[in-house]
Amino acid sequence: MKILLSGGIESPWLALLLIYLVTSFFTEVITNNAAAVLLFPIATGVAEQLGISPMPFIIAIMFGASASFLTPLGYQTNLMVMGPGGYRFTDYLKIGVPMAVLSTVVTVVLIPLVWPFQ
Repeated sequence: MKILLSGGIESPWLALLLIYLVTSFFTEVITNNAAAVLLFPIATGVAEQLGISPMPFIIAIMFGASASFLTPLGYQTNLMVMGPGGYRFTDYLKIGVPMAVLSTVVTVVLIPLVWPFQ
């Protein structure tokens, strides 16, 4: 927690973006449940240090853990259809990168509007 804020990150928006991105990255290589469990204590600690509500960060973890678009490893259904569908790893990236960018922008912009930082 201190590591995130020791870099001079005092903006709740930037902290929200980082929490979302780290969760999204983790969910590409481990299960979404494991990603959420790993990031939850970090997010609540960051919110506490910033003196704001942890709810936007918790919601960001929820959405980030569900955003496994980039690899077949992050979600079991992606992995199940890879072989029978004849998909390659790069096929997931071609479609996944635009979806990941779009979901990141929409999520990080809308979360604080529905779940304010204060």
